[in-house]
Amino acid sequence: MSLIKETIDKISPLSQEARDKAKARLDQLTMPHWALGRLMDLAVDMAGMTGQSPPPVERKTIVTMAGDHKVTEEGVSLYPAEVTPQMIGNFVNGGAGVNALSSLTGARVVVVDMGVNADLSAMGDTIIHKKIGMGAANIAKGPAMSREDAVKSIEAGIEIATDLADSTDVFGAGDMGIGNTTPSSSIIAAITGSDPGDITGRGTGLDDDQLKHKVEVIRTILKVNKPDLSDGVDILAKLGGFEIGGIAGLMLGAASMRKPILIDGFISTAGALIAKTIEPKSQDYMISSHLSVEPGHSQMLKALGANPLLDMNMRLGEGAGAALALCLVDAASKTLTKIATFEEAAVSQADK
Repeated sequence: MSLIKETIDKISPLSQEARDKAKARLDQLTMPHWALGRLMDLAVDMAGMTGQSPPPVERKTIVTMAGDHKVTEEGVSLYPAEVTPQMIGNFVNGGAGVNALSSLTGARVVVVDMGVNADLSAMGDTIIHKKIGMGAANIAKGPAMSREDAVKSIEAGIEIATDLADSTDVFGAGDMGIGNTTPSSSIIAAITGSDPGDITGRGTGLDDDQLKHKVEVIRTILKVNKPDLSDGVDILAKLGGFEIGGIAGLMLGAASMRKPILIDGFISTAGALIAKTIEPKSQDYMISSHLSVEPGHSQMLKALGANPLLDMNMRLGEGAGAALALCLVDAASKTLTKIATFEEAAVSQADK
């Protein structure tokens, strides 16, 4: 049996018993009923995910998957590909946005080389080495990768989730890779049937003419590749990237172990859609951290049935949005565990 099949077979429904236990306490807190709104909803959801009330949330890990994309040959990004390995060094040194925001909750940042077009062996154990190839192929001319490599990238993500599980209660999924908004836009256009002109954004800052060109490149990508929309592995192989596959695997792995996982932004959500296509139950373990300013992100979240926790006009990637949303994870946990009930506080309840 393949690792993917073994993993999806372990994904179980949310625990209604744990949800009910969390809700029963929240119903009795010293405040007007459900006065903290979505924080209370989040506490119930995490109880259902973990099967425990209160849910464990203390140990947090942001996994930033990195990979390059040879579709940058088509002029769809302002930044050169060498930025990817340079930014990995910045992550390792603690100087990136995701590092700063992760420090708010004490989350650790783990960086994974899934397919960076550079030799990162000298970085040793400061990163996780899971390189499938030296960047995904130019999807304007053919598939991003072979089906075999798509499976390898997903399985690498599952392995990372498994390896980190003993020291992680809540995961966050981030990305790094120049040119990766183009495959992500292609994935959402394919899955939802949206017109590329409606869901393609400026990425790292394209002007109007560059954006029009990017839209036409995505139209070409869809015509050239024609993925099987019922097959998440085929969508990844035709349109994706190694880091997107790694994110999908991370999400499947987290779900199989009842670990909540925060989706970050546009690229992270592309990985989430691949995971959902492979196993729909996996989406029950995903928490949408924020709404990206990329125009296709709202369509992605609609396809996932997800309601983002934050709307901050963010578009950084890296896992930064997931890191910020971990503050709300902590707030939801403390709502459930630190606020007294009417009985505990000897406070009179409202007349019913």
